[in-house]
Amino acid sequence: MKNKIRIFNLITIKELASLTNVRKEEIRKICSSLGIKVSFYQRLDYDLLTLVASDLGYEVEWIDKQIIRRKNKLKMQASLSRDPVIILLGHVDHGKTSLLDYIKRSKVNYEEYGGITQNIGVYKVNINKNNSLTFIDTPGHEAFMAMRYRGTQITDIAVVVIATDEDIMQPTDEAINNAKSVGIPIIFAFNKIDKKNSDIDKIRRKLAERNLLVEEWGGAYQSQEISAKYGIGIDKLIEKIILEAELLDLKYSPENFAVGSIIESSLNKENGYTATIIIKDGILTLGDYILVGEIFGQVIKILDERGNQLKYVRPSRPVLIFGLNGAPAAGDIFHSYKTEKEFNPRFSYQKEQDLSHTSEVKQEKQEKQEKQEKPEKLNLIIKADLNGSLEALTESLDKISRKNQTINLISKSIGNINESDVLLADTYKAMIVGFKVKISSAAQKLANNKKILIKVYNIIYKLDKNLKEFLSHKAKIEELIYGRAKIKTFFTLRKIGIVAGCIVLEGKMVRNSTIKLKRDDKIIYVGKLNSLKSFKKDVKVVKKGSECGINITNFKNLKIGDIIESYKEIDLR
Repeated sequence: MKNKIRIFNLITIKELASLTNVRKEEIRKICSSLGIKVSFYQRLDYDLLTLVASDLGYEVEWIDKQIIRRKNKLKMQASLSRDPVIILLGHVDHGKTSLLDYIKRSKVNYEEYGGITQNIGVYKVNINKNNSLTFIDTPGHEAFMAMRYRGTQITDIAVVVIATDEDIMQPTDEAINNAKSVGIPIIFAFNKIDKKNSDIDKIRRKLAERNLLVEEWGGAYQSQEISAKYGIGIDKLIEKIILEAELLDLKYSPENFAVGSIIESSLNKENGYTATIIIKDGILTLGDYILVGEIFGQVIKILDERGNQLKYVRPSRPVLIFGLNGAPAAGDIFHSYKTEKEFNPRFSYQKEQDLSHTSEVKQEKQEKQEKQEKPEKLNLIIKADLNGSLEALTESLDKISRKNQTINLISKSIGNINESDVLLADTYKAMIVGFKVKISSAAQKLANNKKILIKVYNIIYKLDKNLKEFLSHKAKIEELIYGRAKIKTFFTLRKIGIVAGCIVLEGKMVRNSTIKLKRDDKIIYVGKLNSLKSFKKDVKVVKKGSECGINITNFKNLKIGDIIESYKEIDLR
């Protein structure tokens, strides 16, 4: 008889190693023998997890399914119709966010860096008096494959956006395969038909080669030619989405406890842990208890997409909830309860995790001994704004890890970079990488003193590129921060151009240094401090507390309140 491991949600290789007392490298070898390549931080899907566990002599017991069966014993009341949840899939810059922007009639794309969606966004749109649609917009960059996969698991219909002036890219193929494996209907949106080099038949032909015949060519898949830029064909696309939803006949029972999925989660000082959710069945009420794997809490606040407080929420409506004790991963299934006593399954799961801790420690000791025999690794600490971003980053890091010099992930968490992160980096001689997070001034000062390298990015492919260069020894750069200045006003000089009138807040401003221009704690430009003036005189340095005039090379879009950070890049080779 096989031993049982009890699991709430899909887990990673590392987590499975802890539960089964098997080295994570051995588990990855089993996956490779099955023809599947996975990273240590990638969640194993249901079928793969069951196969691997069986090969190790274990039987997977799914706690979520037990809970669902128990809840289904409740007497079902009259079912009510619910709105469909639609996921937008496709490659970077093929027009997903522009399509959603047109449907919403608001400028979503200006809120994203470089017009690229970095996290899963969810929006409810009222189409008319009778129809509302909930849209999930996922990143198209290949690093977010796991986010796209979980997005298809929580949605009813997939709209795959393909630019007709380009080709079908790899992320689009992955997205289509994800949607097919989950079994949700697919509608193809052929975008950018306004372009001169648009070739719609080429895209139809490429889909046909993948056994995806659209209705126009005698197949089963709906499609629509559109221009997200000019709104051509979008009304017809919406009609096809509504038609598909009517065929699905989506229902929910108002008498059931709420069951749904986590869209995203985050942590901030004011509100603690928060999660964006979508309910698939039942009703969630203020004061209900929530269980997401080993994470739980009581719902103390519910906000809709406009920030209005709600007392309850029905299915298919995206809301933000407060009161969890941790940050669940995007795609995790949650269940609601009326009393805390119903959390009993969690305690048995937690006990099993605690019992496995001893074996995990032994495993880590073995790994440390092996590391001494292997080439030196690049130690990294990762901080991200959201859990989905964090998982995407770890996926990217595993891909770019090299044979001769691999990446050793010391810590990963959500939240801004603080002094504790710097102290941890100092202990392990690690580099800190942040994604869409802030660095506290105290952390930056400590990092300068300890000579800890901190890099913060807003676009993932730039992070990938820089880390690849770092590993290949093309660029080993440390930033030495000179100081920071705040823009109080700006004016124009004939010979120089636009000059920012600033007050130096910290350290000093240095002429010809590299600068970062920050707005609302986000880096919007990196360039050179071209000219530095003090009382109309050209100077090399202006120190803390003094006013100065600064001209930035090739940048004019200055705003009062912007922060200019002066620094020097040091080659560590």
